[in-house]
Amino acid sequence: METREILSRVKSGEISVEEAERYFKREPYEELGYAKLDLHREIRSGFPEVIYCHGKPDDYLVSIYQKMYEHNGEVFGTRATSHQYELVREVVPAVIYDEISHILKAEKPDKEHIGCVAVCTAGTADIPVAEEAAQTAEYFGTHVERIYDVGVSGIHRLLSRVDAIQSANCVVAVAGMEGALASVLGGLVSNPVIAVPTSVGYGASMHGLSALLTMINSCANGIAVVNIDNGYGAGYMATQINRLAERAPRE
Repeated sequence: METREILSRVKSGEISVEEAERYFKREPYEELGYAKLDLHREIRSGFPEVIYCHGKPDDYLVSIYQKMYEHNGEVFGTRATSHQYELVREVVPAVIYDEISHILKAEKPDKEHIGCVAVCTAGTADIPVAEEAAQTAEYFGTHVERIYDVGVSGIHRLLSRVDAIQSANCVVAVAGMEGALASVLGGLVSNPVIAVPTSVGYGASMHGLSALLTMINSCANGIAVVNIDNGYGAGYMATQINRLAERAPRE
């Protein structure tokens, strides 16, 4: 529970002052020996802790998912495998797995999605990273518009969706190869662009380094760049920007 929810429940008489006091006295993390679950992260930052699944031992991962779900009523993990999904759903039956983004999550029903973030890809091969960004933003309460396969080699495809892209509070540009999509979008919109280089491309793309360098060296203004294939980081930052935009007074 968030601090505001606890105080509201005390005010309404749903829980006693003593119960609320016990909650606030709890450690801000749960010690598991092999992990310290940051249960108060959402209170501090507005975002709950997310699980990076890759490389975690099976027993540890299952226990972490179970504890996080029990505490928050939902849980979100990135870079998961189908094997990990089979294990986790034994203890969290509500969990679902997306084989494209490799996200393993259980969400609260009827979640509100505010504002708008446009997630764009240069090509279809960039969609796995784009879906990590899009589903991260959606999990954190953002409305997402997916605009896929609008790379610069067929610029008319991108121009046909300019109105939708320009109306978004933030744009996520996901591209491999030479990574030119971010620069083109940066010249078309007034709101921030988060560029995500992907490891898509032939040998000279150097597993995404070429796209990363292109995006960092863009001459277009208003572009920030995250690490190669870091869809999660882009979705998180896009949500921060979207929340600020929705909070600001409208002209």
